[in-house]
Amino acid sequence: MLDIAEQLDRWFREGRDFAVATVVAVGGSAPRQPGAALAVDSEGTAIGSVSGGCVEGAVYELCREALQDGQPVLERFGYSDDDAFAVGLTCGGVIDILVMPVRASDEAVRGVLATALAAAATGEAAAVARIVSGPAELMGRALLVRPDGSTEGGFGAHPELDRTVAGEALAYLDAGRTATLEIGEQGSRCGAPLTLLVESSVPAPRMIVFGAIDFASALVRMGKFLGYRVTVCDARPVFATAARFPDADEIVVEWPHTYLERTEVDGRTVLCVLTHDAKFDVPLLHLALRLPVAYVGAMGSRRTHLDRNERLREVGVTELELARLRSPIGLDLGARTPEEVAVSIASEIVAHRRGGSGVSLTGAHTPIHHEAAAARRIGSVA
Repeated sequence: MLDIAEQLDRWFREGRDFAVATVVAVGGSAPRQPGAALAVDSEGTAIGSVSGGCVEGAVYELCREALQDGQPVLERFGYSDDDAFAVGLTCGGVIDILVMPVRASDEAVRGVLATALAAAATGEAAAVARIVSGPAELMGRALLVRPDGSTEGGFGAHPELDRTVAGEALAYLDAGRTATLEIGEQGSRCGAPLTLLVESSVPAPRMIVFGAIDFASALVRMGKFLGYRVTVCDARPVFATAARFPDADEIVVEWPHTYLERTEVDGRTVLCVLTHDAKFDVPLLHLALRLPVAYVGAMGSRRTHLDRNERLREVGVTELELARLRSPIGLDLGARTPEEVAVSIASEIVAHRRGGSGVSLTGAHTPIHHEAAAARRIGSVA
C-alpha cells in the first residue's frame, strides 16, 4: 500500500472513499512482492498494480464490491491449467491479496492509514502493521509505528498484542523490510494465530557517484529511475555543476574521501567510483571498503584494476576487504556509450541486491524472482 502513498495521501486529503487491495503473501514466481497495492475510489478510478496485469480486472471488481458492502476480504489467486481463461497468474505463482475498504465512516482505521500514508508520501520513516488473517472483527485493523517507538492506532483486543506487534514492526522498520508476521491473538507465540502484514516506509536509498564525468550523467539518470537519492561528488568545481547533472539530488564539490568521511551511509547505500584516478580512488576506496554499505564499484580497465588493487594493499586494505570491490564496475554487456555503461552498472547493482546471477534467463534454470522463494505464505484464506 505504501508504494502508492502519494496518490492515496491525495485521496485522503480530498475526502474520497476507496478500497485498497494489497499483496500480503506470494508463492512461486509472482510478479509483485508483499506490499504492492491497487486502489479504487468510489468513482471507479484505479491506481497501482498487484500483478502486472494478470489479475487486475478481478481485483478491481473485488475493490468495488468491498466499497459497497464495507467488508474486507482475503483472496488467493493462482494459475489454473484446467481453464486457460480462468483468472490467475500466467507466471504460475500464487498471491494472496487483502482487499480493504477505507471509508469516511470508519474513523479509527482511516486515521491510522492517513498518518501512515502522509509519512510515506513525504519520505518519513514509519511502519504500519495490518491484520490480514484472523477473527473477522480484527481484519484490516492497523497500528502505526515510528522510529522512536511511538505508536498510533491499535487492534483493540489485548494491550500485549499492540506492544508485541509494535516491537516486531520496529525491527522490520530498522531493516526497511515489508513482510508478514504470525503471532498469537494475545501477543504471544501461542494461542489462535493472527497474520499481519508489516509495511515499512523508509527514505530512498542513496547512490553516491564519485567523478563528474560523462558516464556519471547517464548513471545519475539510471539511479533516479531505480529509486535512489543520487549525489554526485567531485573535487573539480568546473565539472561538478547543476548544468551538467540536472537530475542529481545533490552535487558536492569536495575531495571524495573527505566527503565520504562526513556523509551518512547505511546498508542500502551504493557507491560508484568513476574517477579512475589513483589520487582520488585509493583514499576513497580505502575508506569505502570498510563501510557497511550495500555495494562498492569502481570504473577502470583491467590494468587499472590490478594497479589500483596493489596500491590499496600498500595502504593496508585486506584481501577480504578487496573481495567486496566490484571492479571493473558493471556486468559484461559489451557496453560502449555512457548510457549503455549506466545500464551495465545498474544491472550489477540490481543483481547484487536481489541475488541474481547476471546470466541470460534464456536457457537458464535459475528462479526469475529470487525473493519469492523466501517469502512467507498465508496459512488460511477467507
